[in-house]
Amino acid sequence: MGMFCFQCQETWKNHGCTVKGVCGKEENVANLEDVLVYVTKGISVVAKKAGKVDPEVGKYISKALFTTITNVNFDEDAISNVILEGLKLRDQLKKKYSVSDEGLHDSATWNGTTKEEFLAKYSVASVLAEEDEDKRSLKELMIYGLKGVAAYAEHAAVLGYEDQAIWDFLVEGLAATTEDKSVDELIGLVMKTGEAAVKAMAILDKANTETYGHPEISEVNIGVRNNPGILISGHDLKDMEELLEQTKGTGVDVYTHGEMLPANYYPAFKKYEHFVGNYGNAWWLQDKEFEAFNGPILMTTNCLVPPKDSYKDRVFTTGNVGFPGVKHIPDRVDGKPKDFSEIIELAKKCKPPTQIETGKIVGGFAHEQVFKLADKVVDAVKSGAIRKFVVMAGCDGRHPSRNYYTEFAKKLPKDTVILTAGCAKYRYIKLNLGDIGGIPRVLDAGQCNDSYSLAVIAMKLKEIFELSDINELPIAYNIAWYEQKAVAVLLALLYLGVKNIKLGPTLPAFVSPNVLKVLIDKFNMSTISNVDDDLKELVG
Repeated sequence: MGMFCFQCQETWKNHGCTVKGVCGKEENVANLEDVLVYVTKGISVVAKKAGKVDPEVGKYISKALFTTITNVNFDEDAISNVILEGLKLRDQLKKKYSVSDEGLHDSATWNGTTKEEFLAKYSVASVLAEEDEDKRSLKELMIYGLKGVAAYAEHAAVLGYEDQAIWDFLVEGLAATTEDKSVDELIGLVMKTGEAAVKAMAILDKANTETYGHPEISEVNIGVRNNPGILISGHDLKDMEELLEQTKGTGVDVYTHGEMLPANYYPAFKKYEHFVGNYGNAWWLQDKEFEAFNGPILMTTNCLVPPKDSYKDRVFTTGNVGFPGVKHIPDRVDGKPKDFSEIIELAKKCKPPTQIETGKIVGGFAHEQVFKLADKVVDAVKSGAIRKFVVMAGCDGRHPSRNYYTEFAKKLPKDTVILTAGCAKYRYIKLNLGDIGGIPRVLDAGQCNDSYSLAVIAMKLKEIFELSDINELPIAYNIAWYEQKAVAVLLALLYLGVKNIKLGPTLPAFVSPNVLKVLIDKFNMSTISNVDDDLKELVG
């Protein structure tokens, strides 16, 4: 077995990828990513011994864990450089806080300087190094949740918003995976990961809304214009802002793709006349849609599919994203914006995008916007016009069984409303499902991190209806997952006490039978079955 990875929903046969990742990552990439996580554990061990988590430690761990999320970085050299950076930071911490190697875990003492030395460490760093299946399951559940927390915390930090409590728990959680914790202790840490996920999504929500305004109900164009264009994908709104600023007056249009669609809902971006709308669908269709776009594509965060040679020279990465042979836009230096001039000059030489569809998408139903509609929503619930809300947030993916979510949305009774966030929405947001008294039957809150909005809305409804338990609300949960940010969202919901969640299209391969039993017994969590039976169970 050259590698072992089971962190995403599409892992081979729902067991684990052992030769090459279904996502496209090669053996060395997968193994270097495991070593990089091992480095974050070692830094956490040192920081815990020092008794202080410096902001640079939290930021590095966030960057490192984000780098290992599915579909982020496929570049061996780039990952090796992050490992080197981490080992240097770890040793600086030892010197700064006079931490000796005596009694420290191996992750805090080993060293290497070359990619070959890092790869030689894989057998120790592998997830399979933990032989106890249940402890391994709980540790990986926490680590994957921490990867999601790290991603959200980094997005917020880019905008200047930080929460020391998040840095502290990244260290606490990672250090705990090197210690002899009982199953019960690990379960407690998994729940604390859910708490950290809520904090991370809250600080990111604050960062986005205070910087760009609260999302507004918006009609988003999905057609094209006759100008050359740049397609921006991922989640990073700071990159979006800087790209729009630098393309002003150039004759180049800007379109969003995938998880960047919700950028169209923010007031700050609506002032740009060359911001056209959204092109295409969820991440997994990018091989066809990037081909048809004709212009350059900027990948700002995860969701990169290994690009085909036919358009590889038009793909650019930035931030934590990387792929061999693809041009990378460097990070900001001294607070100056990233330089997107090379992308802009290439766009000017490209044909306009090929039109693949026309029409509008309606979105922008984040918490503040829904609160403005609160009276209308409450009246509709009290009158029976809205019988139930169904949260269908989460990720999309290639798995053929995901057609289930389209069928489920189509078959939902007309007195139900879908609450969504994340790219799972592409399975149904373009369907004509109508409205209930002017309230659209699909309310899109935004990106996957905007699942926080759905939680805030639920808590507000609980308050309005004077209920003692969030599970008494007329809300059902049918969540789709793919990668580790979805794991963080799931743990956040469990921390908030939400029960009876359906999770699909498959349950995580990293959850052992005994851990699954805990989730079933405590939260009545289950996987999807078939549309008709699930409709009866969730909606009645």
